[in-house]
Amino acid sequence: MANPAKHGARGESRRDFLKRTATVTAGLATASVSEDLFPAHGRESATVVIVPDREEPAVGQKPVQWAIGQLQAALETHGLRARVQPVLEAAPANASCVLVSGSRTSLSREVVGAAGARVAEAPEGLALVSGKAGGRAVMLACGSDTRGLVYALLELADRVRFATDPLAELKKKGPTSQQPANQVRSIARLFASDFEDKSWFNDRTFWERYLTELATHRFNRSSLMLGLGYDFPTDIRDAYFHFAYPFLVSPHGYDVRAVPLPEGERERNLAMLQYISEETARRGLHFQLGLWTHAYQWVDSPKANYVIQGLSAKTHAPYCRDALETLLRACPAISGVTFRVHGESGVAEGSYDFWKTVFDGVARCGRQVEIDMHAKGIDDRMIELALATGMPVKVSPKFWAEHMGLGYMQGAIRPLEMPPREQTDRGFFAMSSGSRRFLRYGYGDLLKENRAYGVLHRIWPGTQRLLLWADPELAADYGRASSFCGSAGVEWCEPLSFKGRKGSGLPGGRNAYADVSLRPSGGDFEKYLLSYRVWGRRIYDPNCNAEEWQRCLRSQFGKGAGAIETAVSQAGRILPLITTAHCPSAANNNYWPEMYTNMAIVDAKRPHPYGDTLSPKRFGTVSSLDPEFFSRVDDFAEELFKGETNARRSPAEVAAWLESYAAGAEAAMVQARARTRRPEAPEFRRAAADVALQSGLGHFFAWKFRAAVLFALYQRSEYRPALKEALKAYRQARGAWAQAVTAARNIYRADVTFGPGDFQRGHWLDRLPAIDADIADMERILQRANAAKTAAAAPAPAMDRAIKAVLRQPLERRRMAKLDLHRPPTTFRRGAPLLVEISVAPDRDATQMKSVYLRFRRVNQAELWQAVEMRQEGTNYSASIPADYTDSPFPLQYHFELRERSGVAWFFPGLWPGWEGQPYFVARQA
Repeated sequence: MANPAKHGARGESRRDFLKRTATVTAGLATASVSEDLFPAHGRESATVVIVPDREEPAVGQKPVQWAIGQLQAALETHGLRARVQPVLEAAPANASCVLVSGSRTSLSREVVGAAGARVAEAPEGLALVSGKAGGRAVMLACGSDTRGLVYALLELADRVRFATDPLAELKKKGPTSQQPANQVRSIARLFASDFEDKSWFNDRTFWERYLTELATHRFNRSSLMLGLGYDFPTDIRDAYFHFAYPFLVSPHGYDVRAVPLPEGERERNLAMLQYISEETARRGLHFQLGLWTHAYQWVDSPKANYVIQGLSAKTHAPYCRDALETLLRACPAISGVTFRVHGESGVAEGSYDFWKTVFDGVARCGRQVEIDMHAKGIDDRMIELALATGMPVKVSPKFWAEHMGLGYMQGAIRPLEMPPREQTDRGFFAMSSGSRRFLRYGYGDLLKENRAYGVLHRIWPGTQRLLLWADPELAADYGRASSFCGSAGVEWCEPLSFKGRKGSGLPGGRNAYADVSLRPSGGDFEKYLLSYRVWGRRIYDPNCNAEEWQRCLRSQFGKGAGAIETAVSQAGRILPLITTAHCPSAANNNYWPEMYTNMAIVDAKRPHPYGDTLSPKRFGTVSSLDPEFFSRVDDFAEELFKGETNARRSPAEVAAWLESYAAGAEAAMVQARARTRRPEAPEFRRAAADVALQSGLGHFFAWKFRAAVLFALYQRSEYRPALKEALKAYRQARGAWAQAVTAARNIYRADVTFGPGDFQRGHWLDRLPAIDADIADMERILQRANAAKTAAAAPAPAMDRAIKAVLRQPLERRRMAKLDLHRPPTTFRRGAPLLVEISVAPDRDATQMKSVYLRFRRVNQAELWQAVEMRQEGTNYSASIPADYTDSPFPLQYHFELRERSGVAWFFPGLWPGWEGQPYFVARQA
């Protein structure tokens, strides 16, 4: 076999090849790595022999052959010769051997058996086992199938690439065996801007690096999204690829054009799409094409850079069908197509005939192609149309609305998304604004048992778009949650998604750095290499060894690697917590907590972009994205005023956690700066800047939550010390914001663009005037209160205790081990009552307990939680979920609300700092 990696894929010099391969895999971002980083120590003459086991059919597959080339390239970066031999006996006696095989061949069983190891038989399982085969010492790279074998080879290549002694990696004792927790592990990349995205779309070198990175970190699907830049076909400015077909194909019998697309550009676009999809398949990944817009007429769009000519209402559906068939036949490596089938596609909801015609384009292409439908507004009839094609079908709901929350499936959706009382479906958005509105921002009623379709959860790019995110613990929680109730997995909209959308793109590509020295040399995605590494590996295996990401950190930061990991991890918990606890808009179009546009605490008339929130539209009335487990500011203030407690997590607790994460990140970054070998390096400066910004946001929101609660206390009590403390807290929040964002002045551009509105672009410094205006409103209220000298409507001691509960240590909750309290039933029988029991922990006198409630709900977000008081017998409590309630197609979820006579209340299992697991139990139907 020829060695395609001997001098790199493009024939460059060996030295350049070494630099490129080290740069592509370097972790947080690219770093220039020279040959002397890996001294040969006399290994120039050493040979590594790679032996594909002829008994295993998968070794002849193109993805495995490609992965063998990656292992060869990694070995050669260390000056080792890597050769492929057909049989073990042909290997030189002094050579290290890598045996490439499946899990069932005689040679692999020999190695695995002698080592006492176990190889996962699940699809996409991998194993690395050191042992003997045919009398030779070997490192077995083994997979349960083609993709698993690719992962095994890439894991070995990754270990070698970062090793100080690569030969030792080929002899390492202790087997590795892993299998995926999720069937689908997808990354979505959006094309949203002619200015900012054409460069990477047409860059073959970019795609080689990018797709290799995805495969290395065990993503198994790459999704290219086209036509997602706009929610409606109005005020269209940048329309490149918006209605994608005429930018790619010209089906026979139609004269449909994107004007003024230059001659030959359509053909070049198609050739590029063919290349992208083929390179994806060559790495063993599934390639998914997203066609999010089927509108062809732009409304009130005088600034559109392209218009679609040659279509009419009569030819619209047949053209889309035939164009889709043409496209799929021209690109045989496209494995699936994602459709937005609600009104934002430009097609009125309920247009079943239109979508049946479009789906026929998939059915006619001559091979199996997955149909994936975005879930908003979807109904059973639409799903049946897709299933009727005979193709595999997935429905993809949003995970935490259009944001990124904590690592569990939200317990409840906001009241605004619940089904309306009047079930009327009329107009262009008949279902998504009517009876099916509960599917706008969650899984809704899709998780029925025995469903004929898969459910894929999509993490939308609303919370974190720009700043570095890579928290292994939160990623592991997402890995565990993504198979919830038999779900297929997760698709993550990558960092910088929606950059430059709606015509806001700027020349120079997606890079947002003002400081040129901070721009990654290999492309915008290379800033986030640690994110891809952590996300991919933790979604594949939530319990994977930390060594899988720590090796790249050590290569960059040396002794500072551990502190960098802590800093980035702690900082990465801040924004998802903010989003979960407080969400003034579920739409990422409006709410961007990473570059927050201030919402007033005092005056709801102050301008802000948050339309889909409760009235009056001010900070204190905003709902959590999970109102089952988090309290609103105003609700918490009401409880404090009345001397009551609630089992939900309060804004004061959230504030304490935010400050803890921010302080932890800042302290770790101080350590990292002292220990890292090159703090002046771009990769360290990028990480330090982003950690500082996220920590500043944590301090800001912590103090703003406190200010809002204290202000709400004053509104109820007219107790002036509460107002004074509110103003003091708000000034503290303002100071935290100013300190953090001033440091970002020269790091990021003055205009970071994710849309045309002032709340979608700009800089953190732009947000200060709105914060100052809100503080000024609060100051005027205090001035009037001081002048009026009105008596408080509440006793001072009680109000002082309430203020203390906001500003100091929040209410202490009980925390108990799950197994001490409750052994959950794994299944239940539909139509039969389900008995649920819980015991008071042994260290608690049962007389302290006032009540225990069982809270339960079908796994259907269109329904409300039910509650029943449990019967007490000594330290045991029991209740039954009624038979008529279990008689449905849904699994059940439940948790407990416990209350002591002292008034302290809490949920079990509940949410705790660290967010281990989900805050409820789930029972599936037998």
